[in-house]
Amino acid sequence: MTKELEETEVSLGLHGEIARAVRLLADEDSLGSTLDRVVERAVAMIDGCASASISLVARRGRIETPAASDAIGGRGDELQYELDEGPCLDAIRETEIVSTPDLAHDPRWPTWGPRVAELGVGSMLCIQLFTTDTNHGALNLYGTERGAFDGPDQTLATTFAAVAAAALDAARTEDQLQSAVQGRTIIGQAQGICMERYGISAERAFEVLSRISQESNVKLVDVARRVVSERTVPGVGAEQPVGSAPR
Repeated sequence: MTKELEETEVSLGLHGEIARAVRLLADEDSLGSTLDRVVERAVAMIDGCASASISLVARRGRIETPAASDAIGGRGDELQYELDEGPCLDAIRETEIVSTPDLAHDPRWPTWGPRVAELGVGSMLCIQLFTTDTNHGALNLYGTERGAFDGPDQTLATTFAAVAAAALDAARTEDQLQSAVQGRTIIGQAQGICMERYGISAERAFEVLSRISQESNVKLVDVARRVVSERTVPGVGAEQPVGSAPR
C-alpha cells in the first residue's frame, strides 16, 4: 500500500469517527449527559486512551472534574488540583495542547508525575476545550503505555476536542434556557398563590415576592419555590388580613 493511500484511509477513518461523535453528542439532552458522553467517546475513539476526564474552571477560578470515564481519570485530575501541577492545568492556563510520552520522568511535573504513574498511567494528552474568559477547561486523556498518543491520535483528539467544546457550549446554553423557563413558571405559580391568598393583582404579587427576595437576600426564584412548596409567603402570617401583604 502506498503512503498516499494509507494517509487517505486514515483521513477517511478520522472523518467517520468525528461524524459519529457529532451525531451522538447532538442526541444528548443535558450538560451532564453531554459531559459523560464526551469522555465515553474519547476512550472509544482514540487509540491508547485508557481513561478520559474533563477539567472545567468553576466559580472563583476553582478547577473541578465534572466527568471522568473511571476512577483513574478522576484521581489523576484530583492530584493535579491538590499539587497545583500537571498537564491539564497547563492546557487550561497556558498551552492548547500538552503531551507527555513518559509521564513518570517528565521534568515539568516532578511531584505529580511519579504520583500518577503509581496509578498505572504511562503517558497523557491534554487539549484545551474552551477559549472564552467565562468557560474554559481541558479534555484529559490518560494512557497506560508510554508514548500512547502518536501523530494520528493527536490529530483525532484535537478535532474531537473542538467538537466536544461546541457540544458542551450548546448543552450549557440549553440548560440555562430550560432553567430560565422553569424559573418563570415557578414565579408565576407563586404570584397566583399570593393573588388568591391576599386578593391582590399580579403586579402587586410580583412586587411582594421581589421585596421579600431583596430583604432576605434570597434569589427570587428560590423565594417563589418556597411559596409554591409551603403554600405560605415568608414573613406574612397565615391569618394576615386580605390585602395586607408586605409593602
